[in-house]
Amino acid sequence: MSRYKVTLHGNMQGIHLHYVSEEHNNLLNTLEQSVPVEYQCREGYCGACRVRLKRGKVGYRQRPVAFINDGEILPCSCYPLSDIEIEL
Repeated sequence: MSRYKVTLHGNMQGIHLHYVSEEHNNLLNTLEQSVPVEYQCREGYCGACRVRLKRGKVGYRQRPVAFINDGEILPCSCYPLSDIEIEL
């Protein structure tokens, strides 16, 4: 079981969440428990949930179809590989 700290910046500055691999299959599930997050498809197709990754690393179970710029991630289809910091 992996546990990583997720630090939020932007509108939710200073909030710290904990991602636990056996409880949350993606980052969106972790975020939804504490903060409002915009999303639509939940599978990496639309890009509505994209956020900026400020620090750390994430992985994808499947490569997302939605276009993302360098430094952006899709919480609906990624999971942390280290402690991360994101900007909502």
